[in-house]
Amino acid sequence: MAAKTEASPLLRMAIDIGPLAVFFLVNFLAPGPGIARLLAATAAFMIAISVAMAVSWWKTRHISPMLWMSGALVLVFGGLTLYFHDDFFIKIKPTIIYCIFALFLGYGLVTKKPVLETLLGTAYPGLSKRGWQLLTINWLVFFLVLAVANEVVRLNFSSDVWAAFKFPGVVIVTFVFAAANIPMLMKHGLQLEKPIDAPIPPEG
Repeated sequence: MAAKTEASPLLRMAIDIGPLAVFFLVNFLAPGPGIARLLAATAAFMIAISVAMAVSWWKTRHISPMLWMSGALVLVFGGLTLYFHDDFFIKIKPTIIYCIFALFLGYGLVTKKPVLETLLGTAYPGLSKRGWQLLTINWLVFFLVLAVANEVVRLNFSSDVWAAFKFPGVVIVTFVFAAANIPMLMKHGLQLEKPIDAPIPPEG
């Protein structure tokens, strides 16, 4: 079996963000009423994330645990959305993903196990134990905020607004949040030639 290799920042972005971009484009460009467009976008999303996982394996011989989780939930909740013709399932999926991510990070903090470091360790060379702890806390809080925000938008706004909230809304906020963490990470030993290339978790 070929050895695992690191994905370039551009490839990593395409794998993580590409499926959401496909969802957004199909939802806004497909003809028909809102529910028909959302169903078409959901089907495209399922295909796109399957392709992203396949490309990740092809190029790096690796699929990250978070991408596995996101992909599995997209296929399960996307399938339910298509089967029942009900957008509840695809809209609740991000809330579930964000809560699962937060739960894993919280488990790591409580048990003092380096969950985030295990997942992303090679991507943050030199980061101290304290740096990992602070980064874990920051992402845990961020995921909980995203879960609440998704519920607010899901329950109070149209499907088009929710789709725009997911992409590009959440993507932009996530990049800004990741960049805001860089100064703290640098103070705690992060050694990257281009800190902005530090990875971010895949979008839900």
